[in-house]
Amino acid sequence: MEFINETYISSLINNSKLNNTKLQQEAIQKAKDAKGLTLEESAALLNITDLEISEELFNAAREVKEKIYGNRLVLLAPLYITNLCINNCLYCAFRRDNKELKRKTLTLDEIREETEFLVRQGHKRVLLVCGEHPKKSSMEFIGEAIKTIYDVNFNGGNIRRINANTAPLSLDDFKTLKGFGIGTYQCFQETYHFETYMHMHPDGPKRDYAWRLYAMDRALQAGIDDVGIGALFGLTDYRFETLAMLSHAFNLDEKYGVGPHTISVPRLEPAFNAPVANKPPFAVDDASFKKLVAVIRLAVPYTGIILSTRERAELRREIFKVGISQISAGSRTSPGAYNESQESLKEYEMEQFQLGDHRTLDEVVKDSCDLGFLPSFCTACYRSDRTGDRFMELAKSGNIGKLCIPNALATFKEYAIDFASNETKIAAEKFIKNEIENLDGATKRKTEEMIKKVDCGERDVFF
Repeated sequence: MEFINETYISSLINNSKLNNTKLQQEAIQKAKDAKGLTLEESAALLNITDLEISEELFNAAREVKEKIYGNRLVLLAPLYITNLCINNCLYCAFRRDNKELKRKTLTLDEIREETEFLVRQGHKRVLLVCGEHPKKSSMEFIGEAIKTIYDVNFNGGNIRRINANTAPLSLDDFKTLKGFGIGTYQCFQETYHFETYMHMHPDGPKRDYAWRLYAMDRALQAGIDDVGIGALFGLTDYRFETLAMLSHAFNLDEKYGVGPHTISVPRLEPAFNAPVANKPPFAVDDASFKKLVAVIRLAVPYTGIILSTRERAELRREIFKVGISQISAGSRTSPGAYNESQESLKEYEMEQFQLGDHRTLDEVVKDSCDLGFLPSFCTACYRSDRTGDRFMELAKSGNIGKLCIPNALATFKEYAIDFASNETKIAAEKFIKNEIENLDGATKRKTEEMIKKVDCGERDVFF
């Protein structure tokens, strides 16, 4: 755990010299080059209290995100296959001692039905999620689930990439997981503060802090190119959590030349019979949340920052503007919930946590357009071997956008034709036309060719 230096991180948080407007403005100016920040510079930005400098921070975060990724927002949905878990995390409804939670593990037929629902909505990318259980989330079952999801083809629609959020695995199991054809492996440390971690995980295999912390090392050593980290904000001081998570990102980049492909920023939300979730010990207010997202964007400009439907729609619109590049939409957090009628569904009896944004995928897509963001269903990088160090090279140099924008427009056109409501279709066509007009040279010509192919009935067009 040598790279999570709690003493040093705490000294940065408590260093009054970092609460200096000149130092903060210098860090913001440096960050605009999209080359990242040091931990000390990041700490200085987390200490911003001046409203004018806050706006400079937010503007810089949006500028850097657009320099790397343009105005796109990649869309995804979680797919929970079981809520059985042998851990006892105090903040999670899935915890073992929650005897009132209805437990369910999907059959392969039910997984197929859930996938068909998501495909009919227009989704192309899912995040497979499961509790930790030796039988109900075994590698064999996860492999069968992934194959079932990939095999679904509904009127030409399909899931093109599955990312996986599972418990930490051994090196051999990570090699097996890679063989299933996943995209990004995702696992959150939850909290990087050791004492808090031990308190929040009183028993179960998850209590092993170091095993979880080094999961990304084992995944990368096993050949999984892309990994995603995250912290659950609200368990301890958000400044500590942010700086510790950045330390993790820096360490991976230094050791493997591959920083985290994604960073997730969930906040604690109420959860059924989860005492800590219903009364967060270090609740993060909206202003601080917006600030920490912006700081992460500037500190690790190459990463994809994921914002989930934990947050309410109004706040999500604001957070999109400060560096978010991936979002979930139309989500459910309990196994089987997509295919249940809303009248019969008592989701709180099975869900992991409460959602803040209950809008459909179509509503989120339309709203994103209205806000000036390009909804993207692209999965091209995974299938063109633009992963790991190759992806990092393109992202860090600012060249990934030359591929992302055309591919995003082609997938958005596909969505507009096949799945969008009439209102969203009109907005999408106008948006796509305007985006193409803003392109130039070979990129514009290539994009127009791709859009024409989609118009003529081709699907999954990318380069």
